[in-house]
Amino acid sequence: MTSAVAVRSAVQVRTVRLLMVVEVVSGLGVAMGISVGALLTRAMAGTALSGAAQSAAVVGGGVLAVPAAALMSRYGRRPGLALCYLTGAVGGVAVLGSALLDSIPLLFVGFFLFGAGSTAKLQSRYAATDLAEPHRRGRQLSLVVWSTTLGAVIGPNLASPLGGTLSRYGIPELAGPFAFAAVSFLLSALLLTVFLRPDPLLTAQALTAQTLAATDPAPAAVADGAQRQTLGTAARAVLASPAARLGMAAMALGHLVMVAVMAMTPVHIGETHSAPDTLRIVGFVLSVHVAGMYGLSPVVGWLTDRAGRVPVILGGVALLIAACAVAATAGHDTALLTAALLMLGLGWSGTMVAGSTLFTESLPAAVKARAQGLSDLVTGLSGASAGVLSGIVVELSGYAVLALLAALTTIPLIALALRPSTLAAVKVAD
Repeated sequence: MTSAVAVRSAVQVRTVRLLMVVEVVSGLGVAMGISVGALLTRAMAGTALSGAAQSAAVVGGGVLAVPAAALMSRYGRRPGLALCYLTGAVGGVAVLGSALLDSIPLLFVGFFLFGAGSTAKLQSRYAATDLAEPHRRGRQLSLVVWSTTLGAVIGPNLASPLGGTLSRYGIPELAGPFAFAAVSFLLSALLLTVFLRPDPLLTAQALTAQTLAATDPAPAAVADGAQRQTLGTAARAVLASPAARLGMAAMALGHLVMVAVMAMTPVHIGETHSAPDTLRIVGFVLSVHVAGMYGLSPVVGWLTDRAGRVPVILGGVALLIAACAVAATAGHDTALLTAALLMLGLGWSGTMVAGSTLFTESLPAAVKARAQGLSDLVTGLSGASAGVLSGIVVELSGYAVLALLAALTTIPLIALALRPSTLAAVKVAD
């Protein structure tokens, strides 16, 4: 038993450190794509479709999470995460090509594939929990989320100078950052392929089988049963667990609100500024937003472990509502928009870290990897619907109406979190 604990601890430390490095590298690519994606789409397809770029990336990330989770369930985290980053790199090249060819269909195909980079980043947070001790699960997950801060804060500010660097070679300024994003994804895939050994998920499965061997005469049958789990099995397990349902709802609705407001903020800023000024201001505002998303995540993780999952989820919802209120009344005041985007990021962090922790600990080990893929699919589709509708709402009614509608979508999450049956289930899980 002592040997198993030592192995678990050593692999966990190595895994978390590597994941943190990869998150920094890949964060550059994801953040550059977010900062210019809506602007590039508006330039090529118009304001009404500007939110669809983010939606295509979010849908792609969500859809690709399902086969990635299936791959990880059988072969471990390493091939699944590396494949997602490679797919994201192909997407970045496709977006670049769409701008050169002035092809709107290729643009959206590129964004769809580019979303796989976000899938890898989201799935990495689960990899940090494979071998984590229960009382430290929230903090281990949040460390990986937090390590995105450096790359994600720097990324938007690099978009303008990197775009300008490639513009001298005939590459549109808004498309150039995707070339560098593709490089960051390729490097992330290489790091994982070479250094994520031993694989944390396979190690966790092996240690579980070793523990069962002392009491179960047929541990191999248990392992085979885990490999035969399907997406439908995972969905039934989630529906059967009130705590898992709340965790998924927190991630999905928190992401919906964040994407809706964040995706249209660059477009809103661009209404009153020239293209160079827009890139500069958007870079700063989104850097602050990303800092809110990731910068305090270790504190959010600590609170998740100490104060409980539900209080942190509700705190995140309160911040999301406050962010929407400030954004709706900010007009074109850059300082107020920056404050709103900061609160939006902090609120997302609360719902994502606490929701992910609650979700992953509320499910049987046999279905966990598949269910995590399902969760990211639901979260992705929620964000995608927000991205599509956000452009239409801004076109018809304006940015302020969008922010207020986003705030209203948190009502079902609040109701679910406060249901007595849900609270009782969370206490049992704890």
